[in-house]
Amino acid sequence: MIRKKYFGDRAFYRYTMSVALPIMIQNFITNLVNMLDNLMVGAVGTEPMSGVSIDNQLIFIYNLACFGIVSGAGIFTAQFNGKNDNKGIRYTLRYKLIAVASISLMAILIFLFFDKELISLYLHKGETAGDLDATLHFAQDYLKIILWGLFPFALTQVFAGTLRETGETVAPMVTGFAAVFTNCALNYVLIFGKFGAPKMGVKGAAIATVISRFVECICIVIYSYSKKKRFPYFNKAFTSLYIPSKLAGTITFKAMPLLFNEFFWSLGISMLSMGYSLYGINVVAGYSITSTVMNLFNIAFLSLGSSIGIFVGKELGANEFEKAVDTTRKMVVFCVGVSLFISAIVIFAGGYVPLIYKTNEASKNYAAYFIRTSGFFLPAVSISNASYFTLRSGGKTWITVLFDSVFVMCVTVPAVFILYKLGLSIWVLFPIMQSLEILKASSGLILLSKKVWVNNIVE
Repeated sequence: MIRKKYFGDRAFYRYTMSVALPIMIQNFITNLVNMLDNLMVGAVGTEPMSGVSIDNQLIFIYNLACFGIVSGAGIFTAQFNGKNDNKGIRYTLRYKLIAVASISLMAILIFLFFDKELISLYLHKGETAGDLDATLHFAQDYLKIILWGLFPFALTQVFAGTLRETGETVAPMVTGFAAVFTNCALNYVLIFGKFGAPKMGVKGAAIATVISRFVECICIVIYSYSKKKRFPYFNKAFTSLYIPSKLAGTITFKAMPLLFNEFFWSLGISMLSMGYSLYGINVVAGYSITSTVMNLFNIAFLSLGSSIGIFVGKELGANEFEKAVDTTRKMVVFCVGVSLFISAIVIFAGGYVPLIYKTNEASKNYAAYFIRTSGFFLPAVSISNASYFTLRSGGKTWITVLFDSVFVMCVTVPAVFILYKLGLSIWVLFPIMQSLEILKASSGLILLSKKVWVNNIVE
């Protein structure tokens, strides 16, 4: 009885992996290339790597804002798909396009006019040495170029998100491959000046990233329009930007909380990095290595979380409420099982991974400690992630705001600055910060058990 309640049969896991595996593979390749980027920029020096890391924290906020608004509208896409309503899917496509274009324009203007002020928030002498002026210079050079890639990135999110929400996960994976391999190859050529190209350092890394954004965007758009019979909702989707006012208002009511959530969550994560940066440039470099490595290890249960949103959203749209509850329960258990396995690998290998970086010993030591500590708390992270996607699938977006971004901004961020002011060493502060994930995971399980997310929003 317990096995049937908490564990699926072979068909369940086969179906789960058929959806999740392409997402995992795409995320794995993307994060592997990000790690290679990190390695290549790190080979230029600690200051260049720290500068690019700071920029990535800023761009991360923009990326998550786009993800939030696309995901908010995507709740409707998934449930319209459950009803086989192609017209409804077209409306969500238009909504996503208008929203991400607006966000991209605002982000470009902010980063252009306030680049120095924003980057300087992360520059502190702290306990370790480092050239702050050089770090600022590298960060400004990188940021000015990377802005050219924001619009193609946003358009990719619109198309790839819609494909995933309607069950097509392979195409975004393949187009993602094209982008990451382009990025990796051009990084090697442009950062180090290979095959006759000039040696451009961080500028070369930025140019490679921008080109890869355009490659991915072009590939996903061409694929989407070349399969009109399979994806009829793309046909004439943008001949007009009309969206019924009632639907636009409903999507906004549900999507804006997710936009706010992703924005403030990513802002909170960036402020968390800001708190760690108070300990100096070497800690910034060590934390940058940790983030890159942990993103690589986290892909399995993060991809499973995305799958929960696809499965449960479709079942809720079809009014299969009991099936949605059963699917969620089994998926949460599966996510925890996967995370336990990955946690063991991270704790074992965490001390060795930083050794491949060509940075100073202090940064490597910080990274090794951060990685192993993070690995210990992965099961709690997996529960939080599964809870987030389940709550979102039922349209309970205001609850996700409380669960996700409010927790980060009101608990995690104040904690890092308070503990720093109390004089705690980074060696003590970091595990305390990681342990807060247990509190968040516990809240997620309570919300799931109360079934507040069981809801059809497209009836």
